[in-house]
Amino acid sequence: MGPIYSLADFLDMVRRRIGVISFVFIAGCFASLYWALSQPHVYESAEVIQIEQPKIADSLAPSTVEGSSARRLQLIQQQLMARSSLLEIIEKFDLFENLTALRMSEKVDLLRRSVTINGVAATREGYADDGTIAVLTITARLDNAEQAQAVAHEFANRTRDLTAAQRREQTRETLEFFSAQEDQLIAEIARLDDEMAAYRSAHDISIEGTLEFVRSEIASLNDALLELDREIIATQLARSRIDRNARAATVAKEEAELDGELASLRTQRDLLQERRAELAASIETSPEVESTLTKFQRRMEQLQGQLDVIATRRNEAEVGYSLETAARGERLITLEEARVPDFPVSMSRKKRAVMGAGAALMAGLALAFLLELRRPVIRTARQMERETGLVPVVSIPQVGRVKRSKGLAKLWQDRSEAGQKGRNARLARQTDVRRS
Repeated sequence: MGPIYSLADFLDMVRRRIGVISFVFIAGCFASLYWALSQPHVYESAEVIQIEQPKIADSLAPSTVEGSSARRLQLIQQQLMARSSLLEIIEKFDLFENLTALRMSEKVDLLRRSVTINGVAATREGYADDGTIAVLTITARLDNAEQAQAVAHEFANRTRDLTAAQRREQTRETLEFFSAQEDQLIAEIARLDDEMAAYRSAHDISIEGTLEFVRSEIASLNDALLELDREIIATQLARSRIDRNARAATVAKEEAELDGELASLRTQRDLLQERRAELAASIETSPEVESTLTKFQRRMEQLQGQLDVIATRRNEAEVGYSLETAARGERLITLEEARVPDFPVSMSRKKRAVMGAGAALMAGLALAFLLELRRPVIRTARQMERETGLVPVVSIPQVGRVKRSKGLAKLWQDRSEAGQKGRNARLARQTDVRRS
């Protein structure tokens, strides 16, 4: 500690530097008192929101709102802390109206630092973290208790409204997207049907159905013709086996019956052959035409498959939209509403003043110690012995130069000098008596 080694040295320093210490202490007390009075009280109000899971299980009625609640709430927090939103709140509650020197941008920054939004993650299920938030706490710290409560409640209301609006908007856009996709596919299928009909008409493919259907019908006709040929042959054999020895009338009757049956079978055969010829003529196209028809058919199957998938997705989007509009999906409910705080959370003014006074006292002592370090002087016999190791024989007190003064001071000085002379004279007489 330099020249300060003991409590006696410290007390001696305080005695000699009491003027500097007192000046710094008194000035610091006034400054701390002004600082304590100028600091406004800070009140804190908080509103707690719970994130409630959907009432209907996702396996039964899946929602189309994707993403974790933590990400959605982070986006909502960014919207709440935007400049336009903060300006609306400042104007609505007349915040910082006593701070007239602040610009609007400074007020926005002050409000942004006065409001905090903290989320508590939900308990994990297994080892995966799905980013689900269980509780959301919105805290406002302002110099007015009513304004702190109103701002915390306003931010909570906006959080709930933005969350519900965001979910409804996402489900509505999802439904509109799949509905538009379905309408587009239906229109494309209708257009492809028109193109196929026009292509068949241009290439004289008037038969309804595909080439496979025509070929299967031709195969059926071939089977029917084969059966007719067998019956014709059987009828002809039966006619050739007529007993010619019978009566002429009986023979003529049997021949007439068999001839009529043969004529009927040949007529049917001719009709089936004509039909087969027509079908064969309808499919007698070039390989390019057949390839084009195959491409049309393949494209039609693809569009039908896409339409089935889109229709399923649209149905799911309709269910999700119904859940959100009926408020049966994920919701934000208030667990603890913001209250008007009874006491400020900032440090009391008395404590500020006491701390400032203590700091002023420490500053005064530090300044006195620095002055001692600036001029290290050995002032006592104890310091002499400690610093040099020499024991002084006698200690002479410091005698200052006496300045000449006038009036009462001069009279006091003369009386002091006269008294000193008298004491010196008595001391001299005593010395002479001892010598004699």
